[in-house]
Amino acid sequence: MADENDKLDEPTLKFPGVVVPADATGTPPPSAVPDAGEAAGADAEKAAMVEQAKSRVAAVKESLGEKPATPAAAGAPKPPVKKKEEGPKPVDASDNKLVKQLKAQFDGVVTEASEFVGQVSVRIQPYSIVAVCRFLKDDAEARFNYLSDLTCVHYPMRAGAPLEIVYNLYSISRNERIRLKVSIADGAQVDSVTEVWPTANWMEREVFDLFGVSFRNHPDMRRILLPPDWEGHPLRKDYPLEFIENEWTKRHLPEMTEVQREQLDQRRAYGLEILSVPQERMMREILQSGKEVMPKDK
Repeated sequence: MADENDKLDEPTLKFPGVVVPADATGTPPPSAVPDAGEAAGADAEKAAMVEQAKSRVAAVKESLGEKPATPAAAGAPKPPVKKKEEGPKPVDASDNKLVKQLKAQFDGVVTEASEFVGQVSVRIQPYSIVAVCRFLKDDAEARFNYLSDLTCVHYPMRAGAPLEIVYNLYSISRNERIRLKVSIADGAQVDSVTEVWPTANWMEREVFDLFGVSFRNHPDMRRILLPPDWEGHPLRKDYPLEFIENEWTKRHLPEMTEVQREQLDQRRAYGLEILSVPQERMMREILQSGKEVMPKDK
């Protein structure tokens, strides 16, 4: 009986139509592997069974009245796509209490008032900016005692007034904000509000430096970020984005040979050159002194 059990527990490997013994690892002997003809016959038999199954499925569908979609039905127009809900839009703020107060206090000064997601924006005449700001700061009901930001926006398509100065005011006690806008022509001046908010000093200097807007009665109207003799205003939309050799670099940086220029251009192309004045001057000094810019591979 022990011999018969040993034979039954002996590992075997099944192939189509034959059972052959295998070794302890489950690998059949070379003589048990079917030849190419037998394998091909097994594949053909399997393919025939698949086709028969497909035929039976098609017959069942046909008996149930399910017909495949016709080309005409497949090309039928799709239902219209539901439009995405539009976001909030600015609304007229003429009925706002603060806007009415400004209109009553300054006749003809407010030209436009709108509200967007709770933010009131009022466009006023340029000549009245100081008076309006002082009123909004000192009035007992308004109390906008903090100038949170003063900036500018350049609209090249507005031929008459392409530059728009924006004043963001905040009332600390009432936790309320208001935005004032002043549109001016290119080259025109606007009064400084430093006498109302001294913190406007550096903000107006930054607008003068980067946009070219000059503020009348400013205590120190000069550039704050760029050199005094720099030409152009980088935050204008007509200012080139790529690096250019302007008159300032020609005056203040030494001349370079064609080889040095090619080396510098290659470093810029690979992002190895920091495009600021001190670093570029240092790079030119290195190139002109004959030092190696990059260590040689050893």
